[in-house]
Amino acid sequence: QNYLDNFWPDLKAAHELFDSIVQTRRERESESQENHGKEYPEHLPLEILEAGIKSGRYLQGALNVNKHRAQLEAFVRLQGVGSKDTG
Repeated sequence: QNYLDNFWPDLKAAHELFDSIVQTRRERESESQENHGKEYPEHLPLEILEAGIKSGRYLQGALNVNKHRAQLEAFVRLQGVGSKDTG
């Protein structure tokens, strides 16, 4: 801010960009505090997910992502489905 004020006081676009960056940073810090430091907020509380898994409403599994085509190919391997130890 000081640099812009001292050396580029008439460069309106730079001041607007700086203000936008500061505002975005404040919003992200506020969101981070609301989410207790987590980058992404949880979609559902853990208690609801656990109850949903027990009732059969939700399924639990491991996410497998193709390391060569990570943005295009992934699947979820459900626990206890199709494995050798179920039987």
